[in-house]
Amino acid sequence: MRIFAVILAGGQGRRMGGVDKALVPLAGRPLIAHVLDRLEPQVDSVLISANGDPARFAPFGCRVVADDGSRGPLSGILAGMRVAAEMGATHLVSTPVDTPFLPGDLVPRLLLAAEASAEGLALAADDSGDHPATALWPVGLATALAAFLEAGETRVLRFAEAHGVVRAPFPDPRAFANLNTPDELAAAEALIRGAA
Repeated sequence: MRIFAVILAGGQGRRMGGVDKALVPLAGRPLIAHVLDRLEPQVDSVLISANGDPARFAPFGCRVVADDGSRGPLSGILAGMRVAAEMGATHLVSTPVDTPFLPGDLVPRLLLAAEASAEGLALAADDSGDHPATALWPVGLATALAAFLEAGETRVLRFAEAHGVVRAPFPDPRAFANLNTPDELAAAEALIRGAA
């Protein structure tokens, strides 16, 4: 089993003022650096799903994978699956770029939960609900996912449920907090400063 991760950094960042959310500073470092810190120890390799000039991600040392950009997170997940499979991965863990507090045991918990799924698919969940963009995907689902997108579907949860997804429970709802607005970014900044 070889597990890669893909950081979904292809969003428009509209609620953050249209900026490249991956590069927004949080506690003096780009947001994506915080996500990398959480993911890298848990996987064999990390990909970044993003369109535009890939050179802006050069400092992070990850391969940048472009997608068609029009179908939301599943476009990035599919692009990541295809590249990860070419590089010898069996599974892909996806997560949005604006989740800097991911659990240190994200991947082990997803793997454990996936044992109960016929197709080996698990997503993160907590008391606040499901977090479908933070999930473990067998790369063998790429063909089915491509067909799903070609049929005009875009909902992550709809695809996951069609393939027997199970929920991996996590105790801390802050672990999957999305920083979508300047106010949420400021709250995260305060949280990090309080923990330092």
